[in-house]
Amino acid sequence: MKKVFALASVFALTAATISPAFAADKAKKPKSDADKTPTYSFFKPTEKITNGSVTVEGHRIDYEAVAGTLVVHAKGWDDVTPVPGSEAAKNELKTPPAEASMFYVAYFKKGADPSKRPVTFLYNGGPGSSSVWLHMGAFGPRRVVTLDNTHTPAAPYKVVNNDWSLLDATDLVFIDAPGTGFSRIAGKDAQKNFYGMDQDAHAFAQFILKFLSKYGRWNSPKYLFGESYGTTRSAILVDRLETDDDVDFNGVILLSQILNYDLSVDGPETNPAIDLPYVLALPTYAATAWYHHKLPGKPQKLDALLAEVKAFSTGEYAQALNAGLGLSPKTRQDVAEKLHDYTGLPVSYILKANLRIDGGEFEKTLESDEDDTVGRLDTRFSGPTLDPLSKEANYDPQGSAISSAYVSAFNNYVRKDLHYGMGEIYLPEIDSIEHWNFTVIQPPYGNESTTPNVMPDLADAMKQNPDLKVLLNMGYFDLATPFSEGLYEMSHLPIPEKLFKNISYHFYRSGHMVYAHQPALVHLHDNVAAFIRATENTGK
Repeated sequence: MKKVFALASVFALTAATISPAFAADKAKKPKSDADKTPTYSFFKPTEKITNGSVTVEGHRIDYEAVAGTLVVHAKGWDDVTPVPGSEAAKNELKTPPAEASMFYVAYFKKGADPSKRPVTFLYNGGPGSSSVWLHMGAFGPRRVVTLDNTHTPAAPYKVVNNDWSLLDATDLVFIDAPGTGFSRIAGKDAQKNFYGMDQDAHAFAQFILKFLSKYGRWNSPKYLFGESYGTTRSAILVDRLETDDDVDFNGVILLSQILNYDLSVDGPETNPAIDLPYVLALPTYAATAWYHHKLPGKPQKLDALLAEVKAFSTGEYAQALNAGLGLSPKTRQDVAEKLHDYTGLPVSYILKANLRIDGGEFEKTLESDEDDTVGRLDTRFSGPTLDPLSKEANYDPQGSAISSAYVSAFNNYVRKDLHYGMGEIYLPEIDSIEHWNFTVIQPPYGNESTTPNVMPDLADAMKQNPDLKVLLNMGYFDLATPFSEGLYEMSHLPIPEKLFKNISYHFYRSGHMVYAHQPALVHLHDNVAAFIRATENTGK
């Protein structure tokens, strides 16, 4: 989204609002040496319970809402308290181990049998994003209304009953990643211990295990729902829960998937000789140009256009890129002219770009004659170009168009309806990238990968649990994670052919946040609800 917080500001803010429990611990002054039993916790779990109801597709559902925090620790943490007065106790008092207080909002359907009622854990991505987007835009009981493809005017914003909340199919647990939302981190090397691919997955795994115990949900059907980097997280998380903690899940639901960052169309020029990102992004370029009426000949049917473009992108276009400097001038010209037909970009521009246009360049150039830039997360959106002389887009018009509505609506809702967070600051996003450790240990051999690729993790989870089902949801107008990229990743998972039947797909005429387009939200709800009902194994 559009707002990015400097980490220095975030942690200055965190120190001021870390939690009432932390402040109270710091204020305690032991009366004697005998009272100096070390307290190693920065945070204390919190919980606020309210009740409500939502009408989903005409049916009323009464629920209990729990807003609170659970405390998790970094990998390797030992919960044995050192002997008071020992050297270990003194050292730990000086440099307490890292902790995270992870904020969540859970919705439990009243009257449901917990042993048969599914529970789904939901989170956004970033990394560095809270779950406010899925919560207020997709599946929570209240939904903020935004304009479909243009800037939503400033407050007051309209928050309505969510007719497509997933509470008709599953209990919901929205989780804020460490450092985001009301979640906070503290202790020795806190950033190092929580800002990284494996570190993040460990924190979420610990949260889920604690949640299952606290609310007695060990025997419930279980699902993960991740969006964007949340899909990356889900691949690691489901594998760790299965192999390290012996917890099988019924399903993994992926929205706007990216598992292998080598396939991203954001800056592929820094990775010469890897041309797949251009190939996989081309159908999204075509869909975007079609939407904005930039294609010669003005094709009427999007589905027919995409089928044609996909055949060209994986055939003639891929072969031309593969030829490199050996490509003949005539073939180069022919391919450039076909790219013009499918993208609306000038032939001269395509030739100057050596047939390779990355996402930011396309966003900036498609509507350059109107001094407009199209969105990255959702290319249906467009807005004034910040710098007409720039090479690529300087911002995302979609993020600018809807972020304020989501953040404002949630800040109001969490305090007035859930009665949580008074006096605290909610951080919808933090800039954790510069501290993020993208190294991941890939199963099954423990190989270390410094370029994020968690396809082996999802594959391992599917082989360890052959009943695990996977649902992929992608938007045609998403340039952050193009839909062809998700298809390519799934079709290249290192799994036996017989497990491919466990993967299902749905595509929508929307962007990265599929639910921002109301007709797509309706289909997304119905598809996810059907997936859960088909895989919950409760004999209904």
